[in-house]
Amino acid sequence: MAFELRQSMKLVQQLVMTPQLQQAIKLLQLSRMELVNLASQELQENPVLEESTVEEVERSPVEGGEVEKGNERTEEVRGGEEGLKDINWDEYMQNYEYYPRSIQPAEDRGRGYEATLTRKTSLVDHLVWQIRLSRFAKEEEMVAEMIVGNLNEDGYLDCPLEEIAQACNMDMPFVERVLGRVQEFDPIGVAARSLQECLILQARKLGVGNTIVEIILQEHLRNLEKKRYDVIAKKLDVTLEEVLVAVRIIVNLEPRPGRSYTGEEPLYITPDVNVYKIDDEYVVVLNDDGLPKLRISSYYKSILSGWEGTSNSTKEYIQDKLRSAAWLIKSIHQRQRTIYKVACSIVKFQMEFLDKGIAFLRPLVLRDVAEDINMHESTISRVTTNKYMHTPQGILEMKYFFKSSILQKAGDKISSETIKEKIRKIVAQEDPKAPISDQEIVVLLKASQIDIARRTVAKYRESLGILPSIKRKRFF
Repeated sequence: MAFELRQSMKLVQQLVMTPQLQQAIKLLQLSRMELVNLASQELQENPVLEESTVEEVERSPVEGGEVEKGNERTEEVRGGEEGLKDINWDEYMQNYEYYPRSIQPAEDRGRGYEATLTRKTSLVDHLVWQIRLSRFAKEEEMVAEMIVGNLNEDGYLDCPLEEIAQACNMDMPFVERVLGRVQEFDPIGVAARSLQECLILQARKLGVGNTIVEIILQEHLRNLEKKRYDVIAKKLDVTLEEVLVAVRIIVNLEPRPGRSYTGEEPLYITPDVNVYKIDDEYVVVLNDDGLPKLRISSYYKSILSGWEGTSNSTKEYIQDKLRSAAWLIKSIHQRQRTIYKVACSIVKFQMEFLDKGIAFLRPLVLRDVAEDINMHESTISRVTTNKYMHTPQGILEMKYFFKSSILQKAGDKISSETIKEKIRKIVAQEDPKAPISDQEIVVLLKASQIDIARRTVAKYRESLGILPSIKRKRFF
């Protein structure tokens, strides 16, 4: 069989993701913080871009349209470069404004953000401070610091004592003696090796050691977890009332002694869209506070006014940076317009929910919004990712409004979130001494014309963070 080389031509259609289209798609799914970080990075890398600090009219850099205009048709972002190649840069610079909102007020730029921060005292810092105040010998202090350094965020000792003894070249009785002293530090229960040891240390500190409380913790922790108080009373040969008194003390102990020294900080959400009700109509307003306002540098505006004497390499470099800057500004503007259109469509579909609450949240899928605003479902999915809306019902993620549906007996569809709310209300109204089982919840929902299986109820209950009925039962 002979092989030969030949050339041939064929015409093939294929989808090509240009860098501009990839950037536009990336911008759609970015959160506010990620968008601000991206704009800051572009400001550093692209000399043509600069941040404006003057409040001016908010206009589109390419189309000249206002961001808040909701009645204009918003097309999906395309990735072609044809329009950018033919831009008349002289005319562009004369008509160009900028994209709205600054990243940081001008008066705060004189000092770094780090200058305003303070570090919260950690658990390790608190324990090392107590070690310094204790009368430890040099070897004891070394072992104590090794123990403190191996605590997890909850205050438990994760490392075996044998490894600590080997690392410090000390014998086990010595290490155990130092551990006992560290376990007397504040918070009580720190450096425990198990939940059982942690609770026993706290019980002894409260003065209830060697009582029924410590016996329950040492021998009946599993029955205590499953609330088998009658079994505990029978095995200890005491009354149920005595067991309940001991349990009341135990439930007030701290299972995570390092909780108050955790480094976790609250996360504050800034909504991308605000929804207000004015008279009988809902108004959607984009939240542009904190977003960058970008424009072409005035220095390059002067360069563009006269190309004479400029080398070809310089012209090519400036043209490339101008195309990149113009496309970024246009993509950010298009992103905001798309978010606005999607938010308006969601408000139109979920009007009853905004008026009356979660019981009126209607089933909604991405296709419904996509068909309403004539966009693809993937675009709607990207737009609603990591975006939040401030509504009369609170700050909600835009994905929250898209819920699956369940068919009722009457033939109507109901949102899964509405069913979860009904389950939550049923559990909230139950008798704590006789909690309602999942099967009983099924019966109550059927009375409301909602026919779902018991396993579905269990799944919804778990997603709400509600324990099974046997663990919700209260004896006091």
